[in-house]
Amino acid sequence: MRFKGQVAIVTGAGRGIGRAIALRFANEGAHVACVSRTEENVRTAADEINGLRADAAKAYAVDVADHAAVQKIGARILEDFKRVDVLVNNAGVTRDALAMRMSLEDWDAVINTNLRGAFSFSHAVVRAMTKQRSGRIINISSVIGLMGNAGQTNYAASKAGLIGLTKSLARELASRNITVNAVAPGFVITDMTSGLSDEVKNTIHSKIPLG
Repeated sequence: MRFKGQVAIVTGAGRGIGRAIALRFANEGAHVACVSRTEENVRTAADEINGLRADAAKAYAVDVADHAAVQKIGARILEDFKRVDVLVNNAGVTRDALAMRMSLEDWDAVINTNLRGAFSFSHAVVRAMTKQRSGRIINISSVIGLMGNAGQTNYAASKAGLIGLTKSLARELASRNITVNAVAPGFVITDMTSGLSDEVKNTIHSKIPLG
């Protein structure tokens, strides 16, 4: 078990990629702080993990776009687990529309969740990691942040921003033995992507060499 005795925070753990990440950490021996905006989803995820290994997970419901609330949840997690070894900033949303039709509300919703949320959770735990002289921060970006996609200016900007955040944090924290990396998945079938329009799905599929 590669993460035995370690503590991992996974945001967006209520479903999809985040839930799979949380389960994998638990299977590798970690204690997992499951974070999601939806209390029912995150409790179900934590219960699933605890069904596999008793007391391996705790559930925390918070909107990662709310910086003050994230700081409080971060403090609670540290109080509950006494340390944080890994942070996976996975929480993300989409609000797709052509730029000329996109509302400022939809722009802000995506930027605040996908990018600001990652900053806020990193901000909440980085002091503890610095005191430990160890830590791992993993930001879940997207290939859309690298190549762009019509109808997803907000999402592409948020995921490209995550890459910039990752590079800058990595330079700030390397001397403290804290690594910061980004992972940029391609199209993954999840609850979130099931809500994409057929036009957006077809555009993404058309850019995959093997279809």
